[in-house]
Amino acid sequence: MISRTCRAAVALSVGVSLISGCGSSKSAGGQTGTAQNPVVLDFWGWNNGLQTVVDAFNASHKDVQLKYTKTQGSIPTVQQLNNAFKAGNEPCLVQGTAENVTTLVSQGELADVTQWVAPHKAEFNPGAFAGAGVQGKVYAVPTSSAPAFTIYRTDVFQQYGLKPPATWDDFIADGEVLKQHGVHITNYAGEDPSTLVTLAMQAGAHWYAINGNSWKVDFQDPATLKAATVIQKIVDDGLDSQLSFADYTAVQRNYDDGGTVTRQISTWQMAGMVKNFTKSNGKWALSPWPAFAGDPAKTPAGTNQSAGLTLITAQCKAKAQAAAAALWLSTDPGAVKTMADPATGAGLMPALADPSKYVAGAVSEKLLGPDYQDGQKVVTDSIGTVATDWTFGPDWTAMYDELADGWAKVMSKQQKLTDLLAHMQQWTVADLKSRGINVEG
Repeated sequence: MISRTCRAAVALSVGVSLISGCGSSKSAGGQTGTAQNPVVLDFWGWNNGLQTVVDAFNASHKDVQLKYTKTQGSIPTVQQLNNAFKAGNEPCLVQGTAENVTTLVSQGELADVTQWVAPHKAEFNPGAFAGAGVQGKVYAVPTSSAPAFTIYRTDVFQQYGLKPPATWDDFIADGEVLKQHGVHITNYAGEDPSTLVTLAMQAGAHWYAINGNSWKVDFQDPATLKAATVIQKIVDDGLDSQLSFADYTAVQRNYDDGGTVTRQISTWQMAGMVKNFTKSNGKWALSPWPAFAGDPAKTPAGTNQSAGLTLITAQCKAKAQAAAAALWLSTDPGAVKTMADPATGAGLMPALADPSKYVAGAVSEKLLGPDYQDGQKVVTDSIGTVATDWTFGPDWTAMYDELADGWAKVMSKQQKLTDLLAHMQQWTVADLKSRGINVEG
């Protein structure tokens, strides 16, 4: 188990930079396995298709085997990992997402695997690889990229003479027209502030940044306020349906029935639409993520939407083998194809430098019908516009929980987004200070 002293050193060094000597050094690289006595790596994850991929790995490797345990999603998995870390029995490999990496590194829970993974950087696209590291060190292997785009109901847009929105101003204008006919242009769940995060990313905000030996926090920069203005207008004018994801079946039914007619999504969410829709398959099309007026096309880096990773843990006794296994999961053609296909996997867009040959399989012809071919180009183009300059702070998980509480009040019109952002500025600075982390802002 990593010592309390070591964890404190990590936190005090901006929460990210002092990892050597904390159970992740080169000397802790690996074990020797044989076909008769293989190295067994515990692997936690939740995506559909992972068991199939693990079985394929085990069939093609004799000296290393994966032991897969299915978990219940991103947040429960992080909680389980925290508990395992405290108990000194972390699994070697864990499915994760980019927003949790800095927090987990600051807590000493992940291994520095730069020596094994960095030489493969060119095999991945920059947007995906950026999420695997902190301050030049690598702690995971990217599994999926984060193409983001709009999916919209072609029949409803045609019925009311609308075009897919190219800008957020267009989006609001379309929403005003649709409202007159009892239709919502989007859905903002009261428990899910990811919309605020992603629009702030797209606008060029930097809630966290590293400045010398301290963190800089800024929730009130012009870019964030620009994003907040768009969201506030949608909420104030009642253009969003506000259906909770707690009843995801009801959300999907609402889209299928035409009650809400656009989503800003990634490929993996299309898989759920295909599986749940009974009425509207073939009536959807893709368009680029709306831009802010005057800004170039830019899509947000993945948060809990995508940007998948295989994390390698600090307590793993076979880090070299774990890194190699994670690389195989992300680059083996059969494994990648399985995970990219919505039917066999999770509709994940591969993190590879050139994922173009997998786009057709990750985009549903059943869902898009006559717009299937055009949709592939939208997805491919969006991969090249993913933001790579967003930094997740060392208390991201706790910050996000606080943000979610305030977001719920914004959705119920108890407060404005500007009030929430002012609160988050003060709260986050205080939270980092309480953790012994140098901070300004």
